[in-house]
Amino acid sequence: MGLLSIIRKIKRKEKEMRILMVGLDNSGKTTIVLKINGEDTSVISPTLGFNIKTITYQKYTLNIWDVGGQKTIRSYWRNYFEQTDGLVWVVDSSDLRRLDDCRYELHNLLKEERLSGASLLIFANKQDIQGALSPDEIAKVLNLEAMDNSRHWRIVGCSAYTGDGLLEGFDWLVQDVASRIYMLD
Repeated sequence: MGLLSIIRKIKRKEKEMRILMVGLDNSGKTTIVLKINGEDTSVISPTLGFNIKTITYQKYTLNIWDVGGQKTIRSYWRNYFEQTDGLVWVVDSSDLRRLDDCRYELHNLLKEERLSGASLLIFANKQDIQGALSPDEIAKVLNLEAMDNSRHWRIVGCSAYTGDGLLEGFDWLVQDVASRIYMLD
């Protein structure tokens, strides 16, 4: 029995999932994590490095790695790829001038072999802001139709501020990861 088999058996018993949350700076990653956990979102400062939040969601334990998105930190994202079950890419749908950077960074991430089996949830965040692009428009800008057909992915419009769309996104992500790892037991 190899190490990977042992790890899978342990994860199966504990019903744990490792979720990596990334995106450009100021996209709303930390706000999403705090909101989904019912914490105060009134004062949030930029994430320098990473935060880890462990929450119980449905019948699973989610270890959410919220990694800073500043340009100087992005080269370190690869240090967090190991054993990632779910990848959450957060887009600021109202930041039109940085959508090309957003597409570039996402497509670079998706080339990473260590993330190849991870389910991908794309949060089109800040839908509550006037002028924000819709999830369909974000999907076009990010060129999601060109993505490898073997990857499980979904785009969900949300507002980290109001909480709209967050449960829908996490419900899909947790069920998709569970269907691969735990066979929805």
